[in-house]
Amino acid sequence: MRREGIHWDTLQKIQNFPEPPGYRLSTPRAKPKLGPYLELIARIIKEDKKVPKKQRHTATRIYHRIKEAGYQGKYTQVKEAVRAIKRVSQEVYMPLVHRPGEAQVDFGYALAKVSGELRKIALFIMALPYSDAFFVAAFDKECSESYWEGHARAFEFFGGVPHRISYDNSKVLVSKIIGPHERKLTDGFLKLQSHYLFREHFCRVRRPNEKGVVEGVVKYARQNFLVPVPQVKDLAELNAMLLRQCRDDMKRRLRGKGGSKAEVLQEDQTAFVPLPPSRFDACRKQPTRANSLSLVRFDDNDYSVPVACAHHEIVAKGYVDRVVLCHHDVVVARHSRSWGKEGVFFDYRHYLPLLERKPGSLDHARPLADLDLSECFEVLRRRLVAGEDMPGQGTRKYIKVLRLLEDHSMARLKRAVEQALYAGAYAPEAIVHLLEPPSSGPAATFLLDGREHLGRVSVAGPDITVYDSLLAQGGALS
Repeated sequence: MRREGIHWDTLQKIQNFPEPPGYRLSTPRAKPKLGPYLELIARIIKEDKKVPKKQRHTATRIYHRIKEAGYQGKYTQVKEAVRAIKRVSQEVYMPLVHRPGEAQVDFGYALAKVSGELRKIALFIMALPYSDAFFVAAFDKECSESYWEGHARAFEFFGGVPHRISYDNSKVLVSKIIGPHERKLTDGFLKLQSHYLFREHFCRVRRPNEKGVVEGVVKYARQNFLVPVPQVKDLAELNAMLLRQCRDDMKRRLRGKGGSKAEVLQEDQTAFVPLPPSRFDACRKQPTRANSLSLVRFDDNDYSVPVACAHHEIVAKGYVDRVVLCHHDVVVARHSRSWGKEGVFFDYRHYLPLLERKPGSLDHARPLADLDLSECFEVLRRRLVAGEDMPGQGTRKYIKVLRLLEDHSMARLKRAVEQALYAGAYAPEAIVHLLEPPSSGPAATFLLDGREHLGRVSVAGPDITVYDSLLAQGGALS
């Protein structure tokens, strides 16, 4: 080796590495300037894991922070140190097996133009990891009502109930986290669970990878179902569109699967819990009381009930699309659900009985302010008022006509009012008669069986010769 001028160690390297290994450091390069700050950098990166990704430190921000602490070196060294620390601290995940009949649930968000307004909507998603089938539904917001309704729709879509469902630790489902694997569940979730008989599984806090399938579906649905931004009349139209896309997606064949999603779903269904006979009542109930204005407050909005229910106990049932108000288990009012705040929503029919008792409020009644009455109603009112000598009597009769809206549609009452005006019959009783449908059945046959005595009754016919005398007088009565 001395003759060739090659050291023995060098020859060993040539034998061990037929290809040149490239330049490598035999010992780590010293970092006299950065070394004292490596512990601080590692601590910053560790603390970053507790905050949202969009609010974590970049290498540039870390550089500025340690510079404030006295660092005199260059940015490149900091960037390399950050990359090395993050690489070492990256978590390695265990591949999981997904068995038939299991599901994962999550919410995501997307934009949609609803009735011309660009809105942020909540997407309920249930995914079946075994078959890769999934269901997507859009709601106004993530809340108890949308969770319960989303479950009910998803179970109907899949044709059964997954026996085990994984969730994150949403406050809608979990009232208290007791330990890594123990949760105190909310009353609403317990009712849903007891109705559909599935088992729950909750991921560890800040461990979304434990339900990574549905996390991926959220991204997939947003990019494939909602790009470009959909323009719809309402959420019902958007959900009909999403339902069609979910059904079309069932035709896809995925890598490693023996058939289409729809075919593999049949294996999932063999492990499902059967659907119960009745659908879950997907609402949030709130006991309340109607005030003196016959209004009930629910979620910072006021909804009307019939005036007979004023000052009475009411149970408000909030669904994703409507509010149902009950008194002693009897439904007394229904309203479309408002997701805004401090709104007041009237059904004018609720106040018509009170209007009859207080006719002086007719022109200033707020529940009737938005009532779009045809011109024929104003004509009827003027003629009723003009035909009465006693003040207010015509207005009272007009209110009696309006009260017919409690039992008849606006279109039908409008038609009856127009007929009454044409016939010159303005009384409420005449309009009631016009609203009654004409009899279309056959004439009833009166039988004399058991009433033989009626056959012996003799009734004299009218004397029509009196009309001859009228004709002789020119048709005038004397």
